[in-house]
Amino acid sequence: MANATASVAYIYKGVDSKGNKVEGEINGSNPALIKAQLRRQGIIANKVQKKPKPLFSGGKKVKPGDIALFTRQMATMMKAGVPLVQSFEIVADGLDNPGLKDLILKIRDEVASGTAFADALRKHPLYFDDLFCNLVASGEQSGALETMLDRIATYKEKTESLKAKIKKAMTYPIAVIVVAIVVTAILLVKVVPQFAQTFSSFGADLPAFTLFVLSISEWMQENWFFAFLTLIVGIGGTLEVKKRNKNVANFFDRLMLKLPIFGQITYNSIAARFARTLSTTFAAGVPLIDALKSVAGATGNVVYEEATLKVRDSVATGIPLNSAMRASGLYPVMLVQMTAIGEESGALDDMLGKAADFYEEAVDNMVDNLTTLMEPMIMAVLGILVGGLMIAMYLPIFQLGQVV
Repeated sequence: MANATASVAYIYKGVDSKGNKVEGEINGSNPALIKAQLRRQGIIANKVQKKPKPLFSGGKKVKPGDIALFTRQMATMMKAGVPLVQSFEIVADGLDNPGLKDLILKIRDEVASGTAFADALRKHPLYFDDLFCNLVASGEQSGALETMLDRIATYKEKTESLKAKIKKAMTYPIAVIVVAIVVTAILLVKVVPQFAQTFSSFGADLPAFTLFVLSISEWMQENWFFAFLTLIVGIGGTLEVKKRNKNVANFFDRLMLKLPIFGQITYNSIAARFARTLSTTFAAGVPLIDALKSVAGATGNVVYEEATLKVRDSVATGIPLNSAMRASGLYPVMLVQMTAIGEESGALDDMLGKAADFYEEAVDNMVDNLTTLMEPMIMAVLGILVGGLMIAMYLPIFQLGQVV
């Protein structure tokens, strides 16, 4: 039944009420319903067919950043007084990503048919999570959808900005490792064998370090494909197991908090997400107990997800939020103190928003500092690897010179 009512893109050609030829794209369940819909718009459709799918659809992927952009544009349209359905059309017309455009047009058609905005979003859980849909529903019920969309857009933009900073922090050391592996492999497979041919004519014993490097080079020449395949499968397999096995994912979550430098970045980013999500949901009028449930999933780390759920249980028994957070011993002292001030002053959402700004800036500064530190580390790592290999190759030549 779900497939029978699925909305897909169709291309139509026809004439309008003035007899002018028109053509365009519209989403619907089947050609008959689309023709009826077009007739209501004053268009007599002569041809309606499914929109052909492109041969290469890689560009159709909708990313979280695209959803943040869509939300911001919708908030801007509605603040300007543009009707909801028309806002969808204006936003969709200005997009280059065909995947996002199709998604928005599907939502537009569902809303135009009488479905609530939040319910239309819930039909696309891959792009809109429960928190997003619940906040939109709250905005619809309170009659302040444009204000709520503005808050959601700010929340999504801040969240995606934080994710980008974390990704930047993780990408740099990974890039160093990859470059080091590639450079070392090239030297072992292409450069070291040239020296090996020269050494074979010496007729003298080679230093132990040189023999060690030559043995590695020989192994790499014979098994480079196996080594490369093992590395790729190992990394891919680990990521896939992490995605499918909760225990493995939990292990990596706990490990991230214990790593030097990266652990502190992760710690601050969790604090920022906690404060930002709770500030947004609480300001939207979501009850604190329900808001904490959304916050638990938004922390992005199993340790703090479990801690937040325990805080939620404590708050449900009447314990103040800041006391429950302090009792866990996991949350930053400043975040706990600002929560206490917010509860006492009745401005919890405002204080949490300021705390989120502080921790987001802290993450930004740490990532910048890490980038600065990694630059000399890259040179040092590559220098040690390349220099070590070169020393191993030139040791026999030095020894031969001393003999002569």
